[in-house]
Parts: sequence; C-alpha cells; structure tokens
Amino acid sequence: MVDSLPRCPASGVTARGDVYDADLGPHGNRPCVIVTRDVAIPVLNALSAVAVTSTVRGHLAEVELDERHGLDHVCVANCDVVVNVPKALLGRRRGALDAESLRRIDAALKVALALDG
Repeated sequence: MVDSLPRCPASGVTARGDVYDADLGPHGNRPCVIVTRDVAIPVLNALSAVAVTSTVRGHLAEVELDERHGLDHVCVANCDVVVNVPKALLGRRRGALDAESLRRIDAALKVALALDG
C-alpha cells in the first residue's frame, strides 16, 4: 500500500518521479511530482517539483495521474507550476510514476518551459 511508504528521510532516498505531499507555499499543501535529476537529489536542500491538481484544463503541459501513482483520484501534474521545495517540507510519500508517465512529464516540461525551439 503506497500510504505506508516513509516520509522523505535526510539520507536522500527520494527519486525523480516520486509523488509526495508537500507545502508548496502559495499553491498550498498538495501532492507534487519530484522532477529534480536523481544525481542531484542527495546534494540539494530543495528539490524541483511539479504541482498536482484536480483542476484539469486539458493542455499539453498537463499529465494525467491517478490511483496507480498513489493519488486518491484522477488529477493532473501541471508542468506550468514548477516549484522548489525544501526537503524539510516534503511530507508523506504517496507513490511514484511509472516510466511512461515520467516520459510524459518530460514532454510536458518541454512544452511548459518552451524548450523545443
């Protein structure tokens, strides 16, 4: 059961694609997807994350997520909302994205950050 997964420990076992509850400042307490590259996670104090929301707009910078990723219902990772989250503000680990969902996050980040031209 994903709800029993541990909180982000100081030892840095968090990985890119993990889904955590976190305090996202002005975006409130909500799930987020860690998008920091794995090799940087152990040495950083804050990680880049994409906010997860149940507000679905249907644009190319969104990636649909659901119970398979540790969430309570169908929602989206909104790659237009990328925030830096101090590790100390990461709460419960909900789950992780599968390889295909992580590829979709990569594509949505390219759209959101205008990296393709």
